[in-house]
Amino acid sequence: MVDALLDSSVLIDLLRGYAPAEVWLEQREFLGVTHIVWLELLEGAKNKQSQHKAIVPLRRFHLVETIPSDFEWEVNRLVMLGLSHQVDAFDCLIASVSYRLNVPLYTRNMKHFVPLISNLAPTPYG
Repeated sequence: MVDALLDSSVLIDLLRGYAPAEVWLEQREFLGVTHIVWLELLEGAKNKQSQHKAIVPLRRFHLVETIPSDFEWEVNRLVMLGLSHQVDAFDCLIASVSYRLNVPLYTRNMKHFVPLISNLAPTPYG
């Protein structure tokens, strides 16, 4: 079981060598990522080298599965908040897992995740 989930924004900081992200992650255990976070990082790869660079740190974290009820929650939130808060389907699905497990989703994207899961979306570092 995981204590918290990571959003792709935190992993992107890690890939860019952002020191606060590296230090913060070294102090944490039992962190998970969803398949959607994997997809977002792979989608951002420009070539095989950057794709490999993205995969290596992802393997450090527990892979948390989505279940059918996550998709139902995602659709409801997308209808409710998609237009007003410009959240997308991927953000809604990532948030749905945090909501179901009642664990924090660490993110730097407060604009999209706070409307979805409120205090379950803390920022990990400054």
